[in-house]
Amino acid sequence: MRTDLAVIGAGPAGLAAALAAERRGIRVTLVDAAPRPGGQYFRQPAPGLGTEGAVPRHGRRTWTRLRDALAESAVDVRPEHHVWCVERESGGLTVHALLGPEQRESVDVRADAVLLATGGYETVLPFPGWTLPGVVTAGGAQAMLKGGLVTPGRTAVVAGTGPLLLPVATGLAAAGVRVAALVESTDPARLPRHARALAGKLPEAAGYAARLLRHRVPVLTRHTVVRAHGEDRLTGVTVAALDAGGRVRPGTERLLLCDALAVGHGMLPHTDLAETLGCRLDGHAVAVDAEQRTDVPGVWAAGEATGIGGAALALAEGHIAGRSVAARLRGTAPDPHDWAPAARIRARERTAAAALHALHSPPAHWSDGVPDDTVLCRCEEVTAGAVREALALGADDTRTVKLLTRAGMGWCQGRMCAPGVAALTGCPPTPSRRPFARPVPLGVLAARHDRPTPHDRPTPHDRPHPRSEEGPS
Repeated sequence: MRTDLAVIGAGPAGLAAALAAERRGIRVTLVDAAPRPGGQYFRQPAPGLGTEGAVPRHGRRTWTRLRDALAESAVDVRPEHHVWCVERESGGLTVHALLGPEQRESVDVRADAVLLATGGYETVLPFPGWTLPGVVTAGGAQAMLKGGLVTPGRTAVVAGTGPLLLPVATGLAAAGVRVAALVESTDPARLPRHARALAGKLPEAAGYAARLLRHRVPVLTRHTVVRAHGEDRLTGVTVAALDAGGRVRPGTERLLLCDALAVGHGMLPHTDLAETLGCRLDGHAVAVDAEQRTDVPGVWAAGEATGIGGAALALAEGHIAGRSVAARLRGTAPDPHDWAPAARIRARERTAAAALHALHSPPAHWSDGVPDDTVLCRCEEVTAGAVREALALGADDTRTVKLLTRAGMGWCQGRMCAPGVAALTGCPPTPSRRPFARPVPLGVLAARHDRPTPHDRPTPHDRPHPRSEEGPS
C-alpha cells in the first residue's frame, strides 16, 4: 500500500503526530505492534477481557481526547504490525512489518515520509537471582496490570531507580497487591539541587506520595537489591543501604519476603530502526532538529526515541513533528510560530527530563557487588566472571567483549544485557546497526527476494506535494 506518512508507534508521540499531519491534509498510516493504540502509557486491556472502551486511570482527559480524535479522523490504523525494517528506495521509504501474533506474514507500507515514534525500553542491572521466576521489570509489571489485568504476585517489592517505580508501586497496591517496599537507590538529599527544574512535577509526585501513604507502602531510599532468593520461584529479596559513594553498607542487609519483584534502573530509547536507516544518534537517542527531523531525508522522530522524557514531552514532540511533516510534504517551509505552545512544553519537559536523569542515576559502584557466577546475558548464559575474563584478555570495548563471550548474541540481541555488560566493563555501549529490528522468518526474506521490485511514483519529501488542501481522499 502507499501513503504520504507512515507513523511507526501508536503511543503518545505517534498519536499526536498522526493527528497533526492528518488534520493538514496528509494521508497517514499508523502502524503499531499492539492490538490497540495507546502505547505503554495509554496501554489498553487485551481484547476479550470485557473492557472495550476502558479509560486509563491516569491521563483520562488526554487519552479520551486522542481516542475520539483518532476515531473521527481518516488515519489508517494498522494494529499488530511488527515493523522489522525501514528501507530507503527511489520512491521514498518502505516500512516492512510482520502481521499478527504469529508474525509469519509480511506487509509493506510505502511512504513519502516516515516518523519514528518507537518509544523506549527498560534497563535492569543484573544481581544474583534476577533470572528467577517472579522477577519482572517494573514496566513488565505495569504491562501485566494494564494489558492483562493480572498482577505478578500477591506480595511484591518494587525496586531500582527512576520515576517509573512510583506508578508501578501505586498501581500494584491499588490492584490489591501488598507492596512490601518501594526500594529506591537515589539519595533524596540530591533533590534540592534539581528542585527548580522539577517544580512542575511536584504535584504529580505529591499525588504518588499520598497514594503510597494511603496503601501503607514503606519507602526505602538510598537502598538497593543485593540478591533475590528462591529455588523454583522467588521467595524474597535482600536489600541493603548505600553509602554516599553508592557502595553497599555492610551490616545493613535485610530480607523482605515476597513472591514478586518489579525492578528497573531507568530506560533507553528504541533506536533500532533509526540506526538501520543511518540516522545520527546523540548519545543513546536519535538526534533531531527543532522540527524533529533526523539527518536522513524524509525521516522524523519523536517521543522516547529522541530521549526518555515522559508522555507530556512525547505529545509535544509528536505534534511538532506532524506539523513539520505536513508542511514539508507540501513543499513549504514550516512556520515555528505555528507550534510555539508545543515548543514551550518541549523545552520545559526536556529540562525536567534531564534533571530526572541526573537525579536517578544507578548506584555508581553497582558492579562491585556482582559475583562472578551472576548471569549477565540470559540468552547465551554468559556470567559476570566470563566478562571479567574477557577484560583480563585485553577486551577494551563492548564489541570485543561480545566476540569473546557471546554476550549480546542471543535472541534479544543485547537489548537486555548490553547496559549491564557496559556497566561491568566500564565501557560505553557501542551502537549496533542491526539489519533487522526483530527476528524475521526465513520464508519472509525468501519471498521478498523472489518478489519483483515495485515501481511506485517518486514523491521526495522535499518537493511540492501534489495533494490539494481538501484533506485525505
